[in-house]
Amino acid sequence: MTEVIEVTSGKDLNDFITFPLTLYSRDPFYVPPLIREMQKHFSQKNPFFHHAHVRYFIAKKNGEIRGRVVSLINKRHIEYHKENTGFFGFFESADDYETASALLDRVSDVLKREGMDIMRGPMSFSTNEECGLLIDGFHSHPILMTPYNPPYYIDLMKRYQLQKAKDLYAYILDIPDELPQKIHRVADIAAKTGVTVRPVNKKHFDRDMFIFKDVYNSAWEKNWGFIPLTDEELIYLSNNLKPVVVPELTLIAEKNAEPIGFMGILPDFNVVLKHMKGKLNPISILKAFYYSKKIKDLRVLLLGIKNEYRNKGIDALLLREAFKGVKRGGYKRVEFSWILEDNLPVQRLIGFVGGRLYKKYRIYEKRL
Repeated sequence: MTEVIEVTSGKDLNDFITFPLTLYSRDPFYVPPLIREMQKHFSQKNPFFHHAHVRYFIAKKNGEIRGRVVSLINKRHIEYHKENTGFFGFFESADDYETASALLDRVSDVLKREGMDIMRGPMSFSTNEECGLLIDGFHSHPILMTPYNPPYYIDLMKRYQLQKAKDLYAYILDIPDELPQKIHRVADIAAKTGVTVRPVNKKHFDRDMFIFKDVYNSAWEKNWGFIPLTDEELIYLSNNLKPVVVPELTLIAEKNAEPIGFMGILPDFNVVLKHMKGKLNPISILKAFYYSKKIKDLRVLLLGIKNEYRNKGIDALLLREAFKGVKRGGYKRVEFSWILEDNLPVQRLIGFVGGRLYKKYRIYEKRL
């Protein structure tokens, strides 16, 4: 018999955070996050909790932890999208439908009692962070800040009668020697109109991150599932990303001193995290220093252009300038993720430079 209990103590929360380390102990592709960072992420230091109600649950069978999940009610999502949708997130389960269904039942009951009409997920915590269930592409470790799960999760979702809400795509590109000439031609057109591209300045990182927020909230405002970042969330995100940001790979496009586009490419720090095994101590720090020099993959986390400046070659200009930094850094591959399944313009751009679809993620939903 599966028992689902709500996290109410520090010990419960620690069990919740560390459960994946046991679940994935024999999985060669799993990358554990730093436990200390997750403790902060699940605390009031995370500004997400300023506008969301989150409850944590653990599933036990015969005294052994078999799964975990959270229920999420994001007030900003409800206000922005005008829908009573709640979420489940941070879902992990043994290959056992009884465990998975008990966890999802608990979330469903909580959300229904709170007046929600739809349960959607997995979201951890929102579309501004990791989201979706890996449904295709189990052959490699996840790139930084992308989800990973075993294939049997697909069957657990199907048996629970969750339906597809939206698929998200990830593309991989082997770094070419040169970009297609058309990219250069289109980039030249943008440059001749007065558009310039510069790297972020780490000495004024907070200032540039607020520039990013301006572009992000404008460029993504009509995207499915989008929720604007608050100032507090931006600062929290910036503090987490600053150590891994490479200025020449994080670019701002401007025209007449107005920020109009942003491109953020991050080194795949998962290569480092995999060897740290969730721990932060002198030995793991030495490992981090050693393996950080071996990172050869990148992730294009963000590429956005303000709506009124689209189709003017600015994306090509950003790509061309970023390519210079990629080549100087000696990187071998870059992942573009995630891309909405119906975002055809970005998919065509990625395909044009040689990217190929290699992973898919799915967000599910169910009416309550």
